[in-house]
Amino acid sequence: MSTPERFMLKAPAMLEREVKKSIFLAQAAPVATPAEAMEFIATVSDPDATHNCWAYLIGQTYRSDDAGEPGGTAGRPILQVIEGQGFDRTVVVVTRWFGGTKLGAGGLVRAYGGTAAECLRTAPRVPIVEMVGLTFGCGFSEHALLRARLEAMDCQIMAEEFGANGVGLHITLPVAREAEVRTRITDITRGQATIRVVEEDGAQGVGA
Repeated sequence: MSTPERFMLKAPAMLEREVKKSIFLAQAAPVATPAEAMEFIATVSDPDATHNCWAYLIGQTYRSDDAGEPGGTAGRPILQVIEGQGFDRTVVVVTRWFGGTKLGAGGLVRAYGGTAAECLRTAPRVPIVEMVGLTFGCGFSEHALLRARLEAMDCQIMAEEFGANGVGLHITLPVAREAEVRTRITDITRGQATIRVVEEDGAQGVGA
């Protein structure tokens, strides 16, 4: 069973709409860490607004805040929209300026969730590709050929270290191509390379 495709925003996005005289403004951005998410929330929240409700989702980490609205009527609907549309590494703040008409719990869920959903639906996105890092060594005579083959297989050469006995390489590549790349390295080095996995950021947006 294939893993559902995930996306991240290509750039920050914004959408405003009116619901029964209240103004709702959604602002979304790509983020890599919870600290980045909280910084964005602090930056775009309007202290003069009635509510600044928000949510973020970064891998397995998520948070949401109703910011004074009745529990479960704002932050959670925003989070469900982020997850439901397949976004990751994403923060959304929906700011409300009260217009004098109460919306009720269901109306708030629809207003906050709907504003966030429309903002993300119309925003430019890029697919997230899971990445893995590998290190290994090769001889000088194999280096040029190996480098050319790796680059043709969507590998990024992150570092090269030239020593007395050969070249040490650190590469990143899509997880989906790891087995293929390992086989190619083994073939070219005639089984002499010791391939090790190194910790990477985990994923990247294609075209980001």
